[in-house]
Amino acid sequence: MRSVAEQLALVTQAAVHPDPVRIAIAEALGLMCAEQVEATRPLPGFDQAAIDGYAIRAVDVGGERGLGRIETPLPPIGEISLPVVGEVPAGSSRPLRLQPKQAVRVHTGAPLPTLADAVLPLAWTDRGRKRVTALKSVRTGEFVRRQGDDIRAGDIAVSEGAIISPAHIGLLAAVGRSKVLVYPRPRMSVISVGHELVDIDREPSLGQILDVNSYALAAAGRDAGADVHRVGIAAGEPRRLREIIEAQMLRSEMIVISGAVGGSGSATIREVLQQLGTIDTERVAMHPGSVQGFGLLGDKRIPVFLLPANPVSSLVIFEMFIRPMVRLSLGKRSHQRRVVRARALNRILSKKGRQGLIRARLMRDAETQDYLVEGIGGVNGVPAHLLAGLSDANAIIRIPEQTVEIRPGEIVEVIFLSQQG
Repeated sequence: MRSVAEQLALVTQAAVHPDPVRIAIAEALGLMCAEQVEATRPLPGFDQAAIDGYAIRAVDVGGERGLGRIETPLPPIGEISLPVVGEVPAGSSRPLRLQPKQAVRVHTGAPLPTLADAVLPLAWTDRGRKRVTALKSVRTGEFVRRQGDDIRAGDIAVSEGAIISPAHIGLLAAVGRSKVLVYPRPRMSVISVGHELVDIDREPSLGQILDVNSYALAAAGRDAGADVHRVGIAAGEPRRLREIIEAQMLRSEMIVISGAVGGSGSATIREVLQQLGTIDTERVAMHPGSVQGFGLLGDKRIPVFLLPANPVSSLVIFEMFIRPMVRLSLGKRSHQRRVVRARALNRILSKKGRQGLIRARLMRDAETQDYLVEGIGGVNGVPAHLLAGLSDANAIIRIPEQTVEIRPGEIVEVIFLSQQG
C-alpha cells in the first residue's frame, strides 16, 4: 500500500502545462502570464490634476518651491487672491498656459496648464469663479500626478510568470494591452461509469442511482481552476467506452473517471484504459478513498484519475491529488491548501495504517482566537464515507496513519477548504 505522500509525488510529477495562448485581458484573471509585458507609454501620459481645484504656481499662494507646506499662518484672507483665467475639464485637449499670479480651475484628471506646478484643492479656497482666494498654501508638485509617476515607457508592467490579479489587469489596460499571452486553464474531462447510473433528470428505478459524481467532480474542477467538460455517464461495450475516452484525450489535458475502481463496471473500464496507456491501481494508505487509480494515456501522456463511485471518497481523492495537479498546471506558487492546528471538539475514530481524512467544521474561539474543529464523518457511529453532512464541511482533519482515535481537546492538523457563508 502506497502512502499519501508517495501518491502525491507520483501525481504531481505528471502535472501538465498547456501551451500559452493569447486571450483578452478580461479573461486572464488568475492565469499565469507567459510573457513580459513592457509599457510602451508612460502612465499617466501627461501631468494632470489629482483633485478638483485650481492649477497655480505654489509660490503664488505662499508655498515655496521644493519645500513642505508652510505651517506659519497665511496673510489675512483676501490678500492672496488670484484671477481665474480659465477652466480645464477632464479629457480636455485644449492647451492652456498659466502666467504668474494666475489660477486655472481644473477638474480631477485634467491636464495641467503650462507653468502650473501645483493644484490648490477646491476645499482650501473660497471657490471663486473670477478670482480665487487661497485659505491654505501648497508646495510644488502637491496634488499633481506627474507624467510617468506610475509607469515609465520601457518599465515592466507584468512580469512573465506572474499570476494575473485584478491590479495586473488594470495595468495591462493602462498600458494599452487588450490581450495577453497566458498559460490557459488545463482542460479536464469528467466521466462517470456504471450500469446502475442514471442522470439527475430521470427518476431512478429499483437498482438505479443518480449520477452525483460527474456533477460534484466537475464543480470541484472548476473551483480548482480547470476548464471542465462534464461528459456525464459513459455506458456501453468496451469499444464504445474506448471511443468516448479517445475523444476526451483529444480535447483534454487530464481525465477524471468515477466508478472506475471498486464497482461493477470497473474491470471493463480498466481493460479499455490499459489499451491506451499505463494504469496503476495500487491502494493508497488513506480513508476514505484508499481504492483509486492513476495513469498516463497516449503519446501525450495525458493524466487519468480513476475514482470510486462513492461521492465522498471521490471528492476526498480529488482534494488530495487532482486539485494539486490543477494548481500546479496553473503555475500557482502553492498547490496545496492552508493547514492549521486546531483543538478537537469531539471524539473521532480513524483506521490504523491509513491516514484519516475526515470532513469537519473549522471554527475560531471568539475570545482566544484559537482554532476549534468538529469532526462530521467518523464520529458518533457515522462512517467517514457517507454523503450526509458533506455540504457543511469547510475543512478536513488529517489524522496520522498510526492514530486510531482523537479525543476531545487534542490538537490536530486541519486542511482548510473554504469559508462558509
